Amino acid sequence: MDEQSGKLAITRKGIILMIIGVVVMALGFVQLSGGGLKDPQVFNWSMFNFRRLVLAPIVIVAGLVVIVIGIMRKKD
Repeated sequence: MDEQSGKLAITRKGIILMIIGVVVMALGFVQLSGGGLKDPQVFNWSMFNFRRLVLAPIVIVAGLVVIVIGIMRKKD
């Protein structure tokens, strides 16, 4: 809180952007999950698909960018 005015340093819109960023990051981690097999002797090629190698890391980084924007956003 700001001692002078008693207001928070992060605006309501910034907090909403941070929540959206956390949700986007969670979706990226969900995309990374899965692909496990019950038999450890069988190799699973599905762990090398586009979703896990390319899309999920991009979604996670996008979530981080949204969080940083929410934190660094100027007050109106």
